[in-house]
Amino acid sequence: MRYAISVQYIGKNYSGSQIQLKDGELLELPTIQAELEKALRTLILSGQKAHGNEPAKYNNRQIKAIFSGRTDKGVNALNQVVHFDTDETIVASKFLYQINEILPDDISVSDLRIVDANFHAQKSAKKRHYRFEFINRRCKNAFDGDLMRVKYEINIDRMQKALDYLIGEHDFSSFKSSGTLNPSKICNIYEAKVSKTGDKVVIDIVGNRFLYNMVRTIVGTLLEIEGHNLAPEHMLEVLEAKDRRKAGMTVSPYGLTLMNVMY
Repeated sequence: MRYAISVQYIGKNYSGSQIQLKDGELLELPTIQAELEKALRTLILSGQKAHGNEPAKYNNRQIKAIFSGRTDKGVNALNQVVHFDTDETIVASKFLYQINEILPDDISVSDLRIVDANFHAQKSAKKRHYRFEFINRRCKNAFDGDLMRVKYEINIDRMQKALDYLIGEHDFSSFKSSGTLNPSKICNIYEAKVSKTGDKVVIDIVGNRFLYNMVRTIVGTLLEIEGHNLAPEHMLEVLEAKDRRKAGMTVSPYGLTLMNVMY
């Protein structure tokens, strides 16, 4: 039976969402997937033992959590969708209480549902919504947390004009850091909006898929445009160049959150 869960996490203390391998060997790094699979194994094993069944087949990561997509070290998630398979019948209310008691305080599960056997958390996804937040203020505040602080004044209208050039289906090679496993560089951006409330700036981007560090590099390019008083059209020049060297820096992962995955 296949189940899908909604997972929330603060990425600060983890080396990304996915378990990492080197030369076929599992690296001993803290990841969201490792913690989630460990909690799932604990619950499934306890369920098997309660029924007197042999639990050995669930050892060695045999319960595999498939994520809707990777998130990097430091990146958060409000609704990361994950699916897994098990023969165990799971009661949602009991499962949610138990798994949240097992998981670390910076990881939680808010929903569980049975899905079709053809459902795939990553491959079935149609849209993904990322949000990046930062502070626009000269002086620090103790409550800024880990959010990036931009000291110079920014113009929201100019930033929106720059973002508008990204709408649609394009080759986003200019915004891709090395390390992307998927060779395809084509993404379709459905929405790209920026807003400011008080000192906090929020950038929301919705697309069918995202390249490695793509959102963080888009934000870095926006800040380069503002910091150097470039025309918003510079974003289009960078996009059309298909050259990572033309884009801005890849900003800090703190402040980036996977908000939702749509199917």
